[in-house]
Parts: sequence; C-alpha cells; structure tokens
Amino acid sequence: MNRELLQKLSEITDEEKEILSGHRQVNRALYYADDGTKRKENIVDSARVLTNGRLIDIRPNVRFVRFPAHTHNYVEFVYMAEGSTTHIIDGHQLTLKEGDLLFLNQHATQEILPAGRYDVAINFMILPSFFDTAFRMMGNAENPLRRFIISCLTDKDMGGNYLYFDVSDDLSIQNLMENLIYIMQKDPDGDRTIAQTTMGLLFLHLLHSSDRIHVSRDSYEQKLMIHLLAYIEDEYKAASLSAFAENAKTDVYTLSRLIKKSTGQTFTGLLQDKRLEKACFLLKNTKLSFSDISAAVGYENASFFHRLFVKEKGCTPREYRLQGRSGAGETQAPETT
Repeated sequence: MNRELLQKLSEITDEEKEILSGHRQVNRALYYADDGTKRKENIVDSARVLTNGRLIDIRPNVRFVRFPAHTHNYVEFVYMAEGSTTHIIDGHQLTLKEGDLLFLNQHATQEILPAGRYDVAINFMILPSFFDTAFRMMGNAENPLRRFIISCLTDKDMGGNYLYFDVSDDLSIQNLMENLIYIMQKDPDGDRTIAQTTMGLLFLHLLHSSDRIHVSRDSYEQKLMIHLLAYIEDEYKAASLSAFAENAKTDVYTLSRLIKKSTGQTFTGLLQDKRLEKACFLLKNTKLSFSDISAAVGYENASFFHRLFVKEKGCTPREYRLQGRSGAGETQAPETT
C-alpha cells in the first residue's frame, strides 16, 4: 500500500490517545445508540459509525484494547492494511494477516483482541442498500454463485456469518482495495458512483477467487455450496453431480437436497442455466456455427441443444443471433448447423 496513505491510516486517533492514557476500554458512546437499547444488546449502530447518513464509511479499527463481543446493524468488512488482528467470530478465532479481507453479515457476533501500533485494520461500514448499484455493476447475467455470496453477506443466518478471503497475494484485489480506501479518504461525501463501481469490480475479482474463501467450521454446507457453484462456473462443459459428490466425499442424495435448499434449483437446472448463458454469449460475440457452440457448452447432441434453447429462450439460436446482430447494426452472414 502507498506509504503516505498507510501513514495517514495509522495515525493515533483521539479514542486511542484516551486508551493509551489509561482509559482501558472502547468509548461505547462512539458505537452504541443513545437510547441504550443497542448499547445494552451490544449492537454497534450504523447511526453512530456512518457519518451524516452515508451508505458507506470507513474507519481504522481501534487498537491497544479489546473490543468486546458485539453485532452490527449493517454489513461490515475488514481490510488488513498492515500487520495482523485476531477476531473471535461466533466463537471461532481467526487471525487476519496483511492484505486479507473479512466480510461480516448482520448476524455475526464479533470480538476483536487488542492490536498493536502497526496493526492497521480498516473497517468498512456499509448499509445493504449501497450494494444495489455495486452488484449491478457486476453485470446483468444471473450468477448463482454471486447470488449465494450476496445472500450470505446481507440476509442469511446460516451458521456461518462471515466470509474470509485469503487474498494477500492477489495484486488486482490489493490495488482495488487501495483505490477504494483512497476514494473514501479523499472525498467521502462525493459522488458514490466511483466507490460503488470499485466495489463492483472488487466483487467480480472475489467471485473468481472462490478457492480463497474460508467460512466457519460450523458452516460446512455453506462452504460446500460455494465450491459447488464455483465448480459449475468453471467446469460447466463437463460438470456432473456425481463427479463433484465423489470429490467432496458426500453422497448425491444429500448434495441434491442441499442444492435445492440453498438455491431453489436442481443441479441440472443450475448447469443448464450456465450452459445457455455461455451459449448466448457465443452466439452474440462469435461466428461459431450452432453445432460448434452446442459442443463448446457441453451438449454433443446439437438437436437436443436446439430444442432446449427454443424451450428456454423462446427463439431459435439463429433468431437469437440475428436479434443480437441487428441490435448492433450488423448484417448476418449465412450460418451452418
């Protein structure tokens, strides 16, 4: 990270000066509601930590003192800019190292152990409505992995209320985080579009790092679903339920029930959606023949692919391609099947 930016983020705050002078606990008035309700329940209140009604705000994690167990009425994610911090989340201890990301939904109970002078963690406090634009920036295509991760971050209590991304060696993600922090530092009350776009790009990169996602030991189902949906995203051409079940050391029946419970769809439905999404992309952006596209997305039987496409899309592959090309003002060359 840029040294000048890091130096600014690591400055001793007024709260930390009080702690170092002998006040050995967090200033609860900075975090909990005035009426005492959220203070009593240890709910950190968005009205306290987000300045002037912002949808997103950042602040360095308070150091030199233990932050007692609490929940949030907003989504929080922590970026470890320098050093390390230790968190106890829903009873499980987790240490963030430099460059790591930790996402917490509103159901997570978090305790933070004392950090040292050069342990700089940046807390992003985000109201769920901020994500509306950020997620749209990720594209309009339906993506089950995206939907599942979003639901984990925003509204599901699945026994695993956090996602930990071990991405310290991913330069793209590190650059995006530095840009996002710089934007928030430079003009926190400015146009949110840049911050939301940067957040959208961050999530795009994180979705392609599903192998770096860690969840609570209690959330085996959540971890299994993330890996399965990533498997479909990457291996849609040859993916099979039995192959994944064997690799995951689980039985097909149990896996099928979990998929239905978590996504509302079957494995076949998820796989079909992904293959057709890819076929649509190829129809619009390449001159491959329909039979080649059928094979490219995993359907060796071109006639079956044709019937399936008509059933799901309401038009033939040729008509879909013509619509896409005519919308772009292009002429269509004859195609073979």
